[in-house]
Amino acid sequence: MSVKYGILTLLYSQKNHGYELKLELESLLGTKGKINAGQIYTTLDRLIRDQLVLSVGMDDQERKLYEITAEGKKELENWLLEPVPYHSTKDDFHFKWSCARKVGFEQEKEMLEQQKAMIMKDVMELTKLKTDFLLQGDENRYLLITGTLLYLEADLNWIHQVENRNQS
Repeated sequence: MSVKYGILTLLYSQKNHGYELKLELESLLGTKGKINAGQIYTTLDRLIRDQLVLSVGMDDQERKLYEITAEGKKELENWLLEPVPYHSTKDDFHFKWSCARKVGFEQEKEMLEQQKAMIMKDVMELTKLKTDFLLQGDENRYLLITGTLLYLEADLNWIHQVENRNQS
């Protein structure tokens, strides 16, 4: 999970202040945990330094407001299109997909297709390894790879469900 991209997602459609970004990011993460307020402000400082976000004054309660730049939007859109490798975690892709939904990302279909392609590449490689381990009599590795393949199959099924709901 990337606080950087979470903040860019939340600033994509409106200016906001740090504490509200913290609350909305925790909401976007769902059950995945709490965010330290210091992490929000440190990340905002880096985003400003990298010219992805601007500090644009204060709100009516004297809280500093932040706004995404055109370069920040481009950075977010590029990140959304990068498939998430399986050795990362599927939670990373689910977070990325939630970010895409939050901003109404027009290339969501392409994002899903790229993720499916990466999963299929992993499935093909692991299936070959699984066969090799079966032929070698290495039952432990065979079973571990079988488990990983089941997770990948579940991820593919989930993506198909998302695509089917998008079509209705």
